[in-house]
Amino acid sequence: MWQPNRLEQERLDKLNEIESRGFEAYPARIHRTHSALEAIAAYEAAEQTAGGNEPAPVEVTVAGRIRRTNVKGKVSFMHIEDQSGRVQLFLRINDMDEATYKLVQEHLIDTDDFVQAAGTMMRTKAGEISVRVNDFKLLAKSLSPLPVVKQQKLDDGTIREFGEFTNVETRYRQRYADLAVNANVRDTFVQRAQIIRVVREVMDGEGLLEVETPILQPVYGGAAARPFVTHHNQLKQDLFLRVSFELYLKRLLVGGYRGVYEIGRDFRNEGVSFKHNPEFTMLEFYKAYIDYNGVMEITERMLEAVAIAIHGKPEAPFREHIINYAAPWPRLTMREAILKETGIDYMEYRDAAALEAKIREIGGSVAPGQPWGKLVEHLLGEYVEKKLIQPTFIIDYPRDISPFAKKVSYDDTHVERFEFYIAGMEMGNAFTELNDPRDQEARFLEMARTFRPDDDDAAPIDEDYLRAMRYGMPPNGGFGMGIDRLVMLITDQHTIRDVLLYPHLRSLKEDESEDASAEGV
Repeated sequence: MWQPNRLEQERLDKLNEIESRGFEAYPARIHRTHSALEAIAAYEAAEQTAGGNEPAPVEVTVAGRIRRTNVKGKVSFMHIEDQSGRVQLFLRINDMDEATYKLVQEHLIDTDDFVQAAGTMMRTKAGEISVRVNDFKLLAKSLSPLPVVKQQKLDDGTIREFGEFTNVETRYRQRYADLAVNANVRDTFVQRAQIIRVVREVMDGEGLLEVETPILQPVYGGAAARPFVTHHNQLKQDLFLRVSFELYLKRLLVGGYRGVYEIGRDFRNEGVSFKHNPEFTMLEFYKAYIDYNGVMEITERMLEAVAIAIHGKPEAPFREHIINYAAPWPRLTMREAILKETGIDYMEYRDAAALEAKIREIGGSVAPGQPWGKLVEHLLGEYVEKKLIQPTFIIDYPRDISPFAKKVSYDDTHVERFEFYIAGMEMGNAFTELNDPRDQEARFLEMARTFRPDDDDAAPIDEDYLRAMRYGMPPNGGFGMGIDRLVMLITDQHTIRDVLLYPHLRSLKEDESEDASAEGV
């Protein structure tokens, strides 16, 4: 039950007073003709047309949240904000209903309240374009004051934020307040929407059909990940939240589509980090009659288009780097990339125990008994990934960690798979997709034999997927990329939580107990 604090009680008392005077505090009907910036632009256009003479009257009705007030007796000023920006209101008791103006004059209207104002655009003596208000209306009374974030410009030009709302955990938990007080946070999510729009445009331009596949799946697959499990009471059936769209999308190629893509949520019951969240947004696409070389070309075009859309050029800052997304990107085989950074040619250590011993010899730490392919993957993750700052394709992965990719032509141990890396992060994964149902079944069985109970990457055999393949699947190239990481890169955000409106957090009680323990309470 809400127990108002002192400031909230003061606002509640004001609300009661406003309503006692016959004013609605939360009316059902509003009227708005212009956003804040549209109103300003309309007046600037009228001034330009007037050519130095008195401009024609510009009548507007605007609405937004009050961000600043300055009450001076019979004249008051306010700044209201909507998604487009801010505009100043000029309120004078002689221009409007006196009883309404007294709500402002007596400070019954507060910063953070939502209001509607109608009037004529003007310039004040200070030169600020404003609305000379003749009709004013409260739209929603704010009972809890928004947190205050103060800014200080440092000598080097950077901005330091401080105040009661700079704790990031609190900001994530109260994202609504975070968005309300931090315009830069709102801008990040506007850019996120723009990025997804560009990705869709590229996919559509490739002739791919956007589709939707099941989130609840009787057999999960398509990625090495531990799923979330739920239960359908009516069907008396356990179901899994999907970890990937892959197997459902490739079924559609069997059905005759030239290419398909999906942008949606995946769910993986794994750890969290600056680049992992239990639910996240993925793009996957599968296109018939191309291989992983064709997929690389699409990848380059897509990310270059995204960078240009947001930054006006194929470059974007991330941390201390300027990332250049212009094609073409370097292509390195996994073997040569690992050899370059570690001095280990893993093909000289084809036995898992020998490769494990070699990794320990160079100071590496690995869990004992890992399969050979996992050890190779460990070398890439530990010694190569963090060095890959500019966009780079790492190609040709070990077969035993790539169950859905076709073999390369030059040996039986590698497949046509690539991952691409930017700013030291793995960004996406792609294959020349396996379309031989016999080979696919053998891979499933091989993975089942090598699976260990403590691993997160069990791969159940999907018999229906194999049945679909037996009807005939066209050769195709497939791709998967985390949208959240892409947004991190393009908007220069350094944790996935800053590009998710509602990131998953520990329970509040758990956080509070940890805080108390740290303080010695």
